[in-house]
Order: sequence, then structure tokens, then C-alpha cells
Amino acid sequence: MEPLNRFETYFISRADQALALAEAVGPECGVCLDAFHLNIEEADMLAAIRKAGSRLYDFHVADNNRLACGMGALNWSAIIRTLQDIGYDGAITVEFVAPVDRTPANPFPNAIEKNPVNISPEQMKFIEDHGSSLLSEEFYDWLVGRCAAVLLPLIK
Repeated sequence: MEPLNRFETYFISRADQALALAEAVGPECGVCLDAFHLNIEEADMLAAIRKAGSRLYDFHVADNNRLACGMGALNWSAIIRTLQDIGYDGAITVEFVAPVDRTPANPFPNAIEKNPVNISPEQMKFIEDHGSSLLSEEFYDWLVGRCAAVLLPLIK
């Protein structure tokens, strides 16, 4: 059960709501927390992680701006330390959603895939018509590397 922020759903947006539902479902239902969503909805994201405790089954990472860890304002040292404090030994799932910036102010000129493969022209038109594009493999790999560079030294 993953709480999402209020801009994505009205159903479950806080960790305590996800915990209540998981507990009502039964002992095999766990909670997935996402640092990006916690940052929006929780007064104290570290307290929310602590409260999830042994019900935490997965943890998603993206910075407060939805870029890779370390590219925003979240305190990754405190987040990882809190996960360690509760004995969490599950997955840490990279779930950044890099914005597509087609303007001259784009700080990442290699972000957008210029020569997509394995996608039909109709699929590409749909993606572009809905305000998005495809990220280049080079940019995506760089973002994953940024997450690893920030998080790996913190995991003991």
C-alpha cells in the first residue's frame, strides 16, 4: 500500500492512512513509502518512516523535485539513518521522474532522446501531444548513477 500525494489521488496520501488500511487488510499487507510523496504530505517524514516500522516493505527514492537523490533538498543521510534505525532491510527503489524541458533553459541538454527506437510514430506523437517525451538512455543512466553516488556511501 503506497500513499501518494494529494495531487495524484484523494484516496491515501499519508503514511498513517496506508498503515491503517494495511492493518485492516491483514498481516501480509505492507506499506511502501516514497520520499517524494512523504515530503509533500507529512509534517515529519522521518516520524512517518519510524511509524511504518516493520510494515515497511519497499521504499521509493526521488528528491523533493522528483530528480535523482542529491539533486534537491531532501536530507538523504537522515532518511537512510531512519530506515536503518527501524531495521529496514528491504528494497530501495529508484523512482525519479525527470521533467521534460524543451526550452533553451534546459540544464540537461542530453535529457531528451533525439532518435527513439522501438516506438511507433503514433506512440511518439501521443507522448509528445501529452506534454512529455522520452528520456535518453545516457541521461537516465546518469540519474541512476547520481542516486547511487548519494545513497551507497550512506548504506552501511
